[in-house]
Amino acid sequence: AYRMKQNDQSKNDKTERIQKVRSMWILIMEILTSLTKEKEAVNYVLEGHAGQYVLDGANVAFRIPQMLTHRLESDVYQCWSGNLYEAKKLNFLTVIQLLNEALRTLRDEICQSKLTPQLAYIENITKGCTKELQNLKAIRLRLKQQHCVSRSEPISREQEDWEVKWKSFLGRCPLNLMLEPDPVSNVRFV
Repeated sequence: AYRMKQNDQSKNDKTERIQKVRSMWILIMEILTSLTKEKEAVNYVLEGHAGQYVLDGANVAFRIPQMLTHRLESDVYQCWSGNLYEAKKLNFLTVIQLLNEALRTLRDEICQSKLTPQLAYIENITKGCTKELQNLKAIRLRLKQQHCVSRSEPISREQEDWEVKWKSFLGRCPLNLMLEPDPVSNVRFV
């Protein structure tokens, strides 16, 4: 019975190891297939094919649009200078700089064309709001002038009426009552 348990255990261990090896092999094959292009590039260099193709730009002719030329010649880009051809060979650094500047110009044009209608719309809203604010201020000033004068008289009359009522009820003004010391609070208990 003990040997049967050992045989079963050893069979289980072998199947686990076989499964691990199979999963590792599948992983290795996936990695190798994903690196196929890199492997081809390395073989290409090892076989001596590298350096056969050279970009010289001898047959390339550039036409630079007038807008881009004007932008590059403006005061903002005084530091930019470069020749497209040096010693009858194309200067790729200058070409890249030129293409970058063309992309910047395109970006600026697109942003400006998108913002122009929005700016006009915002300006119209701002003007309308400013006019409305001025109208409201004028109305407020008019109302303030009309109601301040008419309000001050009834308030003073009402205040006098209340003071008369308090005097008749308490015998003096309520303000004087509050300012005078309370005779009851001065009494001490012994």
